[in-house]
Amino acid sequence: MKKFPPRYRRAAAHAAEAAGLLAVMAIFACIPVDWASALGGRVGRALGPRLAISRRAMRNLRRAMPLNSDAENRAIVRGMWDNLGRSMAEYPHLRWICSPRSGRVTIVNREGVVAMMNDGKPGIVFGGHLGNWQVGPATVHRMMGASLLSVYRHANNPWVDAMQRRSLAGRNAVTKGAEGGRAVLLHMRRGGHVGLLVDQKQNDGIAVPFLGHDAMTAPGVARLGRHFDCPVVPIRTERLGGAHFRFTVLPPLEIVSSGDRDADDLETMTQVNGMIASWVLARPEQWLWLHRRWPG
Repeated sequence: MKKFPPRYRRAAAHAAEAAGLLAVMAIFACIPVDWASALGGRVGRALGPRLAISRRAMRNLRRAMPLNSDAENRAIVRGMWDNLGRSMAEYPHLRWICSPRSGRVTIVNREGVVAMMNDGKPGIVFGGHLGNWQVGPATVHRMMGASLLSVYRHANNPWVDAMQRRSLAGRNAVTKGAEGGRAVLLHMRRGGHVGLLVDQKQNDGIAVPFLGHDAMTAPGVARLGRHFDCPVVPIRTERLGGAHFRFTVLPPLEIVSSGDRDADDLETMTQVNGMIASWVLARPEQWLWLHRRWPG
């Protein structure tokens, strides 16, 4: 039997994956948002814990929360899959969820965003992969408009990446990488604001404590904040139940600038990781424990 070259097999696999995802999204789009969220959560709880990748989540939990029993960690993993399933099912409804008319996103300290917009400086907002992590970016983009440039990671599957880019239409967004980095610098030089999710591993980052262990962390928040002498504002997104969320704008971090750049980067990013860790510990089932966040 003739074998197809690897690139054709890979292209076929990517096409099949994208077609499956598109079909699932179409189904969820036809269901009212609350029903879609509940169904997504039920599917996630039923299937997710059975997948091999859940073993990585258990390893991460044992490392980050060593006092937990395995039963407690398994409950967190089930909750994580519930949250992940809900987030996927809510994706086609994201515009409505984040619309002021829906009443589904409670904004705490809206004035913190208004102050950033009016201070005459560039600025940075950051968050993590908690709750439905698309709600935070969608909400802050709605509030800040063209002033905000967000940075996202492109999907490995080019078909899925095209779908992702289409969903970002209307937002000012760039992908991670050299070209995206240049766009960020230009945008901030013009007085714009940048949005980042900062809780993923970056192999060429710096080792910073996170949940009790060093984790390779991108230092961009510290370096940009110091270079532009601008506010760095944490934004926390929480799922309150079903497809309802709280979006909290927290006070700006203090960016360390002692003259020792490496030490300053470490101190600032320790603040950043510590804040995200506190959010994770408060609602561990809402964080994405599937990341390879720590070495090994």
